Amino acid sequence: MRRLSIAESLREGIAEEMRRDSSVFCMGEDIAVPGGWGGAFTVTLGLEEEFPDRMLDTPIAELGFFGAAVGAAMMGMRPIVDVQYSDFLFLAMDQIVNNAAKMRYMSGGTIKVPMVMRAPVGATGRGSQHAQNMERYFVGVPGIKVVAVSDAYDAKGILRSAVRDDNPVLIFEHKLLYGSKGARTEPGAVDATSDVPDGDYTVPLDRAVVRRPGRDVTILAWLLMAHFARQAADRVAAEGIDAEVIDVRSLSPIDHATIGHSVRKTGRVVIVEEGPITGGVGAEIAAAITERFGDSLLAPVVRVASADVPVPFSPVLEDAYRPDAARIVAAVRDLVRD
Repeated sequence: MRRLSIAESLREGIAEEMRRDSSVFCMGEDIAVPGGWGGAFTVTLGLEEEFPDRMLDTPIAELGFFGAAVGAAMMGMRPIVDVQYSDFLFLAMDQIVNNAAKMRYMSGGTIKVPMVMRAPVGATGRGSQHAQNMERYFVGVPGIKVVAVSDAYDAKGILRSAVRDDNPVLIFEHKLLYGSKGARTEPGAVDATSDVPDGDYTVPLDRAVVRRPGRDVTILAWLLMAHFARQAADRVAAEGIDAEVIDVRSLSPIDHATIGHSVRKTGRVVIVEEGPITGGVGAEIAAAITERFGDSLLAPVVRVASADVPVPFSPVLEDAYRPDAARIVAAVRDLVRD
């Protein structure tokens, strides 16, 4: 076991998968510049030294290189596509939604598209066009698996599972959780390091995980919000409220079994996400809970999310925009005491 950051564990996972399978390669902007940062957040730092022919720097042309990745995957390769900021996925939507997601279905299963897409999300002082949480745009696209990593153990295990999967997998990573160092240190970063084993292991792409057991209320969250949810649970514990925290982790498909087990136990649910509240992933989860486990609910499901405005650039406004532990605490108190 070693204590690794998310950036370090992803880098190690990519390298090990490339050693294991010669069909695995990486492509993206600035991922293999000698002496560079290793992509926008250091994940691919130094990999070009070991894999000079399989670390491919691309032009600033997302639609083009995502299309190249889809074609390579259809022909038997296993590309890992790095997009500098998740916001830039908009530029590749046709290739992701109309080609990567649909080819296996349209071919009756004769064509597979085993590609991994990695995308950093979250508000980090970069303004509206480099700060969005893009999960909402992909959870409703059949044919794509969507996962979100919140610690180093999961990051490596999920990356490995995604590379080995025969379907397109979109992995969301939060900028404040990478644990990058030096020139890419992020102000306000949260410690997402964890013990990572030396040996080969994988993490399922379709499972949530209970981060903190509890009996009074279920808090569902992912990415940065999973960390804030645990902070909130620790605070309300001092008031006698025992909160269970579930890292949803798999956003498509959603692990209804794990969520349902918790809902039946607590009867109360708070869903926390960083993106705007309208049309978010939380709305889909809330609807599913009501439909599947409504008889167990003691109160309506509560959502904590950002306002329906673009992400502000001002640090003060950004802090007001994004949910934090204090807002989760307030929502839990109101729900449990009503």
